[in-house]
Amino acid sequence: MKLKQYLQNSIQEILNIYSIAWPEKGTISPPKEEKFGDLSSNIALITAKQVKKNPREWAQEIKEKLLNLELIEKIEIAGPGFLNFYFKNKVWQEIVLNILELKESFGTNNFGQNQKIQVEFVSANPTGPLHIGHGRGAAVGDSLARILKFCGYDVSTEYYINDAGRQIRLLGASVWSRYKELLGKKCKFPEDGYKGDYIIDLAKEIIKIKGKELLEINEDESLIFCTNYAKEKILKDIQDDLKNFRVKHDIWFSEKSLVEKGEVEKTLNFLKEKKLVYEKEGALWFKSSLFGDDKDRVLKKSDGSLTYFASDIAYHFNKYQRGFDVIIDIWGADHHGYVPRMKAAIQALGKQKEQLQVILVQLVNLLRNGQQIAMSTRAGQFITLREVYNEVGVDAARFIFLSRKSDSHLDFDLELVKKKSLENPVYYVQYAHARICSIFRKAEEKRISFDQNQGIKNIFLLNTKNDLSILKHLSKFEENLILCSKQLTPHYLSFYLYELATLFHRYYNEHPILTATDTNLIQARLILLMAIKYVLYTGLDLLGVNAPKKM
Repeated sequence: MKLKQYLQNSIQEILNIYSIAWPEKGTISPPKEEKFGDLSSNIALITAKQVKKNPREWAQEIKEKLLNLELIEKIEIAGPGFLNFYFKNKVWQEIVLNILELKESFGTNNFGQNQKIQVEFVSANPTGPLHIGHGRGAAVGDSLARILKFCGYDVSTEYYINDAGRQIRLLGASVWSRYKELLGKKCKFPEDGYKGDYIIDLAKEIIKIKGKELLEINEDESLIFCTNYAKEKILKDIQDDLKNFRVKHDIWFSEKSLVEKGEVEKTLNFLKEKKLVYEKEGALWFKSSLFGDDKDRVLKKSDGSLTYFASDIAYHFNKYQRGFDVIIDIWGADHHGYVPRMKAAIQALGKQKEQLQVILVQLVNLLRNGQQIAMSTRAGQFITLREVYNEVGVDAARFIFLSRKSDSHLDFDLELVKKKSLENPVYYVQYAHARICSIFRKAEEKRISFDQNQGIKNIFLLNTKNDLSILKHLSKFEENLILCSKQLTPHYLSFYLYELATLFHRYYNEHPILTATDTNLIQARLILLMAIKYVLYTGLDLLGVNAPKKM
């Protein structure tokens, strides 16, 4: 039962008497405090003038007409004319029946109406291992894709492999230089080259395979070999890390393939035909300022080489040609200045700017011994994603990454995340699931048979304040997932699960489950716990986090 819609339909029947359509500013929403009811509406305030009545008098008339509704317990008028609605307990108790019927499918909906969406995320250059910042983007992208699918979107996930630019050439040159050094040949290390230990490790691997052979052949061929070997090895490690981190990409798309298939030139020609490019000082410029960018942008330099922006436009053109309605790009926060030009580009391609959504992921401040670790891939100073998930576990890492909105800075406390205590948020939520499983095991030990039918017959016994708080929270699960989909952020789900765990732990401490004197009450409470268990499992799964049965 969609309670907001139920109320709106009922109120609209009253408004129809006066030929009043639902006003744009008319709201039905949860009040800030629980004591003001389950839902509150300003409809009497907004429409009082149209019926030529005092708002409180009009609110009283609406109240009297709605009091006979089957689901309404009471209606109160507050302040200048707000209507506060209180639903009967059975409305909330029946949520349990819905959950027990749908199990892990509870909360699924068709909000997305099968709209075709692509989520492109991580897309780190294959020039070094994934670091902790990439891990946050991976968790956000993967969890968001899971939630969008759950909410009825047709979702495809993609990793864009930047394998055609200057950074790849620098990677190859760095490995080639270390290879020569390890074989006793003096050489100058490339300026801005990659300095991490992993570069030396790659050079050592090449020596194992090739020995000194690369010193004896054409240097260009040797450099190409080092570049390709390093790129493929790093990409394989990235794929392994993401798999271990429970992240799945449906498509791995190569930038190089765009260039080789001539798609960049085709895109430039498309823009030329629309008279959206011009030549100046030997370079080709895009008229991005026509679409809200602060200045025009170079697509092809005077030396004939393409800019990253040209490839990115071609890549997005390719995405739209594949039939996606909306593209979601997840970028590091340092790319915030790139958003206006990319929005300009997709408008030039004939799309609405809303058809590109960019999620920015802020830095992760990793703390070790109270000190923040400075990270730079090129300088080789970084903590890899692999080191993090090996130390704290995938569950803890993913949950913490998703515990705040992605555009907020995140402090990642390694010591806190490893603690097996209730002050650790991921442990706190997982322990709620494990604790429920433990209660059912204890029931078996005590020879208390779980009788779902008996529990259902006695759901009316779930009538304490704590019972109703949990039931009302369970009823908001689907709404929470839709909020995540609308706002394109999974962190609301983390908050929801933490609050559900809090309500359960309080319930466990204040209400006997298996020691209640009434067997009917035991069964009613067991089905409540079963409902909580299903929602915890589903919610954690959407975050890519396990729901353990024992801890």
